[in-house]
Amino acid sequence: MAALPKFFSPSASNTYQQCPLRWKFRYVDKLPDPPGVPALVGTFAHRVLELLCEEPAPQRTSARAKELARQVWPEISGHKDFQALDLNDEEQRDFRWRSWKAIEGLWDLENPSEVDVLSTEKRMRTELSGVPFMGIIDRLDQAQDGTVVTDYKSGKPPRVADRDHALEQILLYAAAVEAETGERPVRGQLLYLGKETLETEVTADRLADCTGQLASIWSSLNKDCAADTFAASPGPLCGWCPYAGRCEDGAKEIKRRLAAGRMRQDAPALKLI
Repeated sequence: MAALPKFFSPSASNTYQQCPLRWKFRYVDKLPDPPGVPALVGTFAHRVLELLCEEPAPQRTSARAKELARQVWPEISGHKDFQALDLNDEEQRDFRWRSWKAIEGLWDLENPSEVDVLSTEKRMRTELSGVPFMGIIDRLDQAQDGTVVTDYKSGKPPRVADRDHALEQILLYAAAVEAETGERPVRGQLLYLGKETLETEVTADRLADCTGQLASIWSSLNKDCAADTFAASPGPLCGWCPYAGRCEDGAKEIKRRLAAGRMRQDAPALKLI
């Protein structure tokens, strides 16, 4: 029998939905799942924007963001996950440029000096539909009509068909805010830095749908943990799974897709099988 986690986060839920076996490798076996360049670009951008939005509103300028980026850089470059990437000088310059474009992309979506920021990096631990939920909200804002839950994204916006799924995270955060404070946020927004903003109204029906889905996933996880049986879910993401060398189904899927010309030659998992 595998132990259930004390808390269930949106990222853990997404990992389980994608592949229960990958969830088991990461959260039960505690095997390393090192972030790649895109994830660390997001970490860098998030940290700078967190510090920027803690500044008094008039000081939230692009110039101040550059100063903060220079201050944060040693924190990023000295981290073991960054050093494990083993980037050469040119690759490091590209990393810093990509990070800055993400940071600067905030001004394509809003003027941060005009946002009434209530809090940044707010940690939430509460119960949602019987699930012990944990999450960190990038930003809570005060608008004229109520509280707004804001989350930064440094990657590409999802396809139209996947947008409702992408917004589930922000709705779960809104549900956590309501559970903890008694106040329901009016909106949630995903800021895809430099690209576009996805918004959703926060309603009782939408919160019920999202928390109900979370409860269903949690119930399925409970059953897998009790039986200590976690199925693999082979698919295109196997090429980017750090556990491909431990997963027979994943290795077969990668080889099948490679033979069919449906796997990128630079997929990291190719080195593991």
